[in-house]
Amino acid sequence: MQLVECVPNFSEGRNQKTIESIAESIRSISGVDLLDIDPGKSTNRTVYTFVGPPELVLEAAYQGIARAASLIDMREHQGAHPRIGATDVCPFIPVSGIDMAQCVELAKRLGKRVGDELGIPVYLYAEAASTDDRKNLADIRTGEYEGLNKRITNGFKPDFGPSKFNAASGATVIGARQFLIAYNINLNTKSQKLANEIALNIREAGRAKRDAEGNIMREANGSIIKVPGCFKSIKAVGWYVEEYKQAQVSINIVDYHQASLHQVFDEVCKQAEKLGLRVTGSEIVGLVPLEPIIMAGKHYLAKQGRCIGVPENEIINTAILSLGLSDLTPFDINKKIIEFSIMNKTKNKFLKDLPVTHFLDELSSDSAAPGGGSTAALCGALSASLSSMVANLTHGKKGFEKSNDLMNNIASQAQKLKVYFREAIDADTQAFNQIVKARCLPKDTETQKSDRDKAIEEANKEATLVPFKVLEKSYNAVELAEELIEKGNPNALSDVSSASIIANAAAQSAYYNVLINIAAINDKNFCNEIKTKSSEIANKIHEKTDKIHKQVVARLK
Repeated sequence: MQLVECVPNFSEGRNQKTIESIAESIRSISGVDLLDIDPGKSTNRTVYTFVGPPELVLEAAYQGIARAASLIDMREHQGAHPRIGATDVCPFIPVSGIDMAQCVELAKRLGKRVGDELGIPVYLYAEAASTDDRKNLADIRTGEYEGLNKRITNGFKPDFGPSKFNAASGATVIGARQFLIAYNINLNTKSQKLANEIALNIREAGRAKRDAEGNIMREANGSIIKVPGCFKSIKAVGWYVEEYKQAQVSINIVDYHQASLHQVFDEVCKQAEKLGLRVTGSEIVGLVPLEPIIMAGKHYLAKQGRCIGVPENEIINTAILSLGLSDLTPFDINKKIIEFSIMNKTKNKFLKDLPVTHFLDELSSDSAAPGGGSTAALCGALSASLSSMVANLTHGKKGFEKSNDLMNNIASQAQKLKVYFREAIDADTQAFNQIVKARCLPKDTETQKSDRDKAIEEANKEATLVPFKVLEKSYNAVELAEELIEKGNPNALSDVSSASIIANAAAQSAYYNVLINIAAINDKNFCNEIKTKSSEIANKIHEKTDKIHKQVVARLK
C-alpha cells in the first residue's frame, strides 16, 4: 500500500477553535489518519501530522491550507518561530510504497492548486525546489512575513500563484523531503544568548568567522566566511520559551543517519557544560520514526555496559529516560512514534496483539485459522526469546566478560528473529484468508474461471511460502541455541535446550504446513523445489536439536 506523510505547519498555536477547525478539515477526507496535533503558544504555531494514500493526503493538505487561509490573518500574527504565511510550510514525506519523485509531483500539484484557487504565492523547497537557492527553507523565509511584500516587489517570484503580496495569508512553502525531526533541547537558563551560542556550534551553517579583533571576516567578493558547526544535516537556533520559563536549543535534524538524536543530545550536553549550563531534558515536536529512538536506546544501553539485545520496549524506555523526553510533557510512544501511532489505530485487530488467553481461545475454537502455521510462528518466537534471555543472563556476568560482544550479537539476532516470527503469526492467517477470498471469486464465464484459478494458485503459493520462511528462520533459531550451549551461562542450560526443542517444534509444524499447502498447487516445479528444500532444512534442524540435547544431558551429568 502506498503511504505518504504530510506535516503542514500553520501559524496559529493559541486559538483552540481555529486549531480544531483546521484539524476537522483534514479529518473530513476519509482514508487519511490525522496522527498528531502539536500546538505551541510561544511559537504561535501548530504542527499537524497525517498519513494516507497519496491522492487522499493531497486533498487533505489542500483542505487544511484553504481552511487556514479563511481563519488566519497574518497581519495580526506574532510568534517566536520564523514564518512566512498562514500555512507556513507543507512538506510531503514518503513512508511506504512511494518514492521521493512521486512526493515531488504531489508538492507541485498542491502548489499549483493553492496558487490558482486560493491566490496564495507558493514557493517550492527541498527536493521539490525549482532552483538550488530555494532548497533551504530558511532562505525562502528570509525577512519572514514582514519582509515578504518587499521581496516579491523586488523580483522574488513564486513558483505558483500571483507575484503579488497576499496580506492576509502571506505565502506558503510546499515541498518534499525525507523525515525531519523537530527536536528541542532544554537548558537550565533563561538566556537565549547562551542557547544560541550552542546552536551556532552544532549547526551545519556554523557561525561567522572573526579575526583577532572580533571583526567578521569576509571573502574577496564580500560574502561572510563561515566556521561550520560540528554536525551536518542540522539546523539550530537558540530561543527562550515563555511557556516553560527556560531557553532551548531548537533543532531540525534533516537526516538522522548523519546526525542522530543521541549524538546531538550528547554534544549539546558537552557544550552546555562548557558554558556552566546543564541540559534538563529534551522534547520532540510532532512525531518521530521508531529507528532513531531505537538507535538512541541502544547507544545508552551500550554506554551502561548492558546488553543491547533486549525487548524493543526496554530499548525505547532507555532512550526516553536518557534523552529526558518526558522533561516537559509525558512522552507517549503511541502518540509520538509514527509507527506506533499508525499501529495503534489497528490495535487488537491482529493475533500478535492478543493476550495469551484470548489467542489460545481463538486457536481452540472451530475456526480454521489461526492454526498450525500461526502456532509454528509462535513457537519460533518463544525459542528466539529464550535464546535472547540466555544471552542477556551471560552478558556482563563475572567470568564471561570476554563473551560480551558475542552475547550482544546473539541477543540482537534473537530479538530480530522474535520480531519476524511474531509478524508471521498473522501472516499465516492472512495467507489462509486470501485463499478463502480467491475461492469466493465469480466463475460464471470462462474468463472469470481462469482468473479465479490463477488467484487461487497464487494464494496457495503464498500460503506455502509463509510456513516455508518460518521453517528457514527456525534453523537460525536453533543455530543461536547451539552457540549458547558452549558459550552461554551454564546455569541456563535447560533454557538453551528448551529453545532448541521449541525451535524444532516450530520447524516441524511449519514443514507439515508446507506439505499440506503444496498439495493444492498445480505448479509441479514449484512444489518439488519447495518440498526438497523443506525436507532438507527440517532434517538439519532435527539433527541439530538432537545434538544439542545430547550435549546438554552430558553437561548436566
